[in-house]
Amino acid sequence: MSAVVPSTVAADGNRAISLAALMATYMQALNISLPNAALPHIQGTLSMANDEVGWVFSSYIAASAVAMSVTSWLAGRYGRKSLYQFSLVLFALGLVLDTLATTSVQFAFARIVQGAASGPLSPLSLAILLEVQPPERHARLSLAWTVCSLLGISSGASIGGWFSEYLGWRSIFYVSLPMTAFIFFAMAFWLREKRAERRQPFDFFGLATFSLGMIGLQMLLDRGERLEWFDSMEIWIEAVVSILGFYLFVVHVMTSKEHFVRTALFRDRNLVLSTMISFAVGLVLLPTLALTSPMLEELLNYPVDTTGYMTIPRGVALVGGVLLTSLVPAQVDYRAFLIGGMALVVYANWLMLGYSPAMDWRAVAEAGFLQGAGLGIVIPALAKAAFSTLDPKLRAEGSALINLSRLYGSTIGIAVVQIFFYGNTQAMHVALAKDLMPYRTAAHVAGSMAKPGLAALNGMVTHQAAVVAVIGQFNILMFAMLVVSPLVLFLRKPRSAG
Repeated sequence: MSAVVPSTVAADGNRAISLAALMATYMQALNISLPNAALPHIQGTLSMANDEVGWVFSSYIAASAVAMSVTSWLAGRYGRKSLYQFSLVLFALGLVLDTLATTSVQFAFARIVQGAASGPLSPLSLAILLEVQPPERHARLSLAWTVCSLLGISSGASIGGWFSEYLGWRSIFYVSLPMTAFIFFAMAFWLREKRAERRQPFDFFGLATFSLGMIGLQMLLDRGERLEWFDSMEIWIEAVVSILGFYLFVVHVMTSKEHFVRTALFRDRNLVLSTMISFAVGLVLLPTLALTSPMLEELLNYPVDTTGYMTIPRGVALVGGVLLTSLVPAQVDYRAFLIGGMALVVYANWLMLGYSPAMDWRAVAEAGFLQGAGLGIVIPALAKAAFSTLDPKLRAEGSALINLSRLYGSTIGIAVVQIFFYGNTQAMHVALAKDLMPYRTAAHVAGSMAKPGLAALNGMVTHQAAVVAVIGQFNILMFAMLVVSPLVLFLRKPRSAG
C-alpha cells in the first residue's frame, strides 16, 4: 500500500505541472492581444498619440523574441525551475507596472518588462510538458500547447474588451495575476530543478548584433512618421544602428563556426522556406487585429466590448483549423493544405477590402472566420513541412526559429501597417479636400460657416480619409501572403507521403 502513495503523488504532481505549463502558455499569449480592444480607453487615459499605439504590441513581442532566444542557455546555466519562477515574478511585476502607468512611455516600458518575462515561459512550458508526461502523449501535448498559444492570442481581444468596458482598462491586467500565482506555486511545489550537466557556450555577440539590428529597425519604423523620417537625427541614428547590427551579424555568421543560430538549420530547404512563410503568417496574424479593432471602435463607432466579441469567430476558426488539420494522417501531402489555407487567407483579406461605413457586423465576422480558418490550416501544415525533412536532433531549434520568425513578422507587420495607415490618411485627406473648390456647393457652404462648422467639415473629411486608408492596409496583408505562396511549390515532398 505504501508503494502506491508515492506513485499517486507523483502522478498528481505531473498533472498539476502540466496544467500549470499549459496555463502559462495561454497566459503569455493572451497578454499579446489583451489590450487590443481596450486601446481607446488606454489611449485616452495615457494621452497616447496615434502613432504610439503600435508600441502596445511591438514592445511586448520584440522583448519576448529577444528573451526567447537566450532561454535555453539561461535554463542550463541557472536552472530551469529558477528561470521559470523568476520569469513569473517578472511577469507579475510587468502586470502591476501596466496598471500604474500614467504616460505612454511608462506603459511601453511595462510592456517590455512583461514581454521579456514571457519569452522563456512558452518554450520552457513545452519542454516541461514533454518531460513529465510519457512519450505516447507527446503528440497530444504538443498540439495542446499550440492550441493554448493560439487560443490566448485569439481570445485576448474579447476578454480585454469586456473587462475594459465594464471594469476599466486597468482591470485587464489583473486577470493574469491569479493565474501567475497558481503557476508559480504549482511549479514551486511539484517541479524539480534541472540544470545542464555541462555548461554550453552561448553566442552572445551574435544575439546582441541581431537584436541591435532588429531593435534599431523597430524604433525606426515606430518613430519615423512622428519625426518626419530622415529629417530627424534620431532616425538617422536608428538606421545606422540597425544596418550596423545586421552587418556585424551577417559577418559573424559567415566567419564563425558557432553562433546562436546553427548553420545546419539552413541546410534544410523545407525549414528555410517554412521560416519565410511563417514570417508572412506573423504579418497577418496580429496586424489584422491591430487594424480591425481601431477601425471598428474609432471609425465605425462600435462599443469596445462589441469589438471584442467580433473577434470570436476568427479565434474559433483558427483553433478549429489547427485541431482538424493536426488530425490529418501523416501520409497525406501537407502541401495541398498549405495552398488551400493560403488561398483562404488571401480571399478573406480580399473581402476585407470591401469593408465600408455602411456594413454591419456580419461582414467582419465572415471575413475574420475565413482568415482564421486559413491560418489554422497553414500553421500546423507549416510545422509538418518544416519537420518532415529536418534531422530530429534539430527540431527544438527549428521550432524556436519558426516561432521567432512569426513573432518578428507580427511586430514588423504592425509597424508597417501603422506607417502606411497614417501616410495614406494624409494622402486621402488631400485628395478629398481638393474637391472643395470655389465653384462647388460644399465650398460655398464652407465660406459662410463659422470656425466650428469648418472644423466639423474637416473632421468629416478626415474621418472618410481614415476609413479609406485603414481598409487599404488589408492590401498589405493580402500581398504578403501572395508573395510567399509560390514558395510552397519548392517544398520537398514529405518522406511519409512517398
